[in-house]
Amino acid sequence: MPPSRLDFQLQARANGSRARAATFRTLHGVIQTPLFMPVGTQATVKAQTPESLQASGSQILLANTYHLLLRPGPEVFEKMGGIHHFMKWPGSVLTDSGGYQIFSLPHSRSMTEKGAVFQSYVDNRRILLSPELSIQTQRSIGSDIMMVLDQCIPSTADEKTARKALQVTQRWAARSLAAREDSPQSLFAIVQGALYPQLRKESATGLVEMPFDGFAIGGLAVGEEKHQREDVCELTAALLPEDRPRYLMGVGTPLDLLEAVHRGVDMFDCIIPTQVAKRGTAFTTRGIVELRRSVYKFADTPLDAACTCPVCATHSRAYLHHLTKTQETLGWTLVGQHNIHFYHQLMREIRASILEDRFLPLYHEKRAILAEEDLDHPVTPPKRGTTTSVSEIGRYELHGSSIRVLDSDEIVPTSIENDLPQLTQLLHEKTDAPLIVWDVGLGAGAAAISAILAYEAAAQKQAVRPMHIISITSNLDALKLALSHKKIFPWLRHGAADALLHRGAWKSRFCQGLSWSLAKENEPPRPDLILRTLIHSMPIGLNAHECSSVEFVS
Repeated sequence: MPPSRLDFQLQARANGSRARAATFRTLHGVIQTPLFMPVGTQATVKAQTPESLQASGSQILLANTYHLLLRPGPEVFEKMGGIHHFMKWPGSVLTDSGGYQIFSLPHSRSMTEKGAVFQSYVDNRRILLSPELSIQTQRSIGSDIMMVLDQCIPSTADEKTARKALQVTQRWAARSLAAREDSPQSLFAIVQGALYPQLRKESATGLVEMPFDGFAIGGLAVGEEKHQREDVCELTAALLPEDRPRYLMGVGTPLDLLEAVHRGVDMFDCIIPTQVAKRGTAFTTRGIVELRRSVYKFADTPLDAACTCPVCATHSRAYLHHLTKTQETLGWTLVGQHNIHFYHQLMREIRASILEDRFLPLYHEKRAILAEEDLDHPVTPPKRGTTTSVSEIGRYELHGSSIRVLDSDEIVPTSIENDLPQLTQLLHEKTDAPLIVWDVGLGAGAAAISAILAYEAAAQKQAVRPMHIISITSNLDALKLALSHKKIFPWLRHGAADALLHRGAWKSRFCQGLSWSLAKENEPPRPDLILRTLIHSMPIGLNAHECSSVEFVS
């Protein structure tokens, strides 16, 4: 593959993770990754100024070819000398191709091999957006990074539909590359394939043979579940070249970004920071703050005491609450400015942790807080009977911050142990034989997740032997109930628990040799260690006390 026009330089990889830090050079400067790109669809980020975006640390803004083709039109950008001069933005710009916008207008367009025919919402013209027109428009706009035109479909589409769209996207990618001609602008391809691993591999294999400057993961955040998105993201990122930027399109929340960085992604864009700001939602180091709540009416405190943005340095929660309640535009501007700063600060912290080889501790610290509600003013849980959320499954009932067994009043263990000395000692034994761990009872998965976290912590420091956890249970209801209340049991945000529930097994892609599965009907291998969760749920006939080399961990 020829050298990238971006001069991509990989600087560090995180131990125990696929997270990475790099730099690359666009026509407007050096970019540091991982990074978030605020969305400026119409050559403006909603309710923000170029000055505030630059002050917050924005490196690249995203603009949209579909909308800018219709208004103001490519001839305006050609007359004005490109989008940078037009909007007075000194940084870099990436232009999306318009494929997603075409996808979002299913009743107003038709797809052919030539491209997408749609009716302009500006003047009702019929326009054929072909790969060639998309690239021609992006050349006129003058962006630093252009995107190929792709055919986006719902991620949940059937395999036949997904394969057909993938094949069209591959052909359009080649046409887009040819249409670039001698332009100095960089060009990214887009990997499609919905939720089918074999199609993702087929798409990536075909695209990496072409001289693209970077690669995007497309077709996600369009209908799939969170665990499906994360699995496909991880699989696809691993298929892409090490010496090119990897861009996950249209994702997402701060937690989504953290999870995707962990899986090897470098670049992100999403409308969320400014979209939720309009209704008074702010991301903070103390959780998600909903400024509409009356609890902030007299709150003469910063939005986030740990934040260094101008909004937190100047304005109180009480004032931002007032602006939100009165629907003043200034409220949207200020909360949006803070949210964008928060996203960039998260990316800066992640980058620093990768360079200093401490990403995994930061990852576990951040994922425990990023999706929480305001920890200083938590929302009071609704009274029993007034909520539609699941509070009871089978024999198990949500009981405050615990899970209770209905027919025995026993409480299912839900505390996480960060230090398991017996486990750590066995992991460091000089042997390649896997450490077999029985998790007797499973319950809400607390014991098994404790072991997984302990393994990840140990593996980050030095090489350890493989470990396989076998959960022995005939009832998954407690785990199902706990997974439906991750705000109460935040440690279950570890992807292992969802995978175990949906597939019956999980294997870490970051810690080689770490796996977890449900016991089969045949007798499982003899254990080296037993994690006792609910001993009364041990299957009849399994006598754990007869096992050799066993330590019971409470």
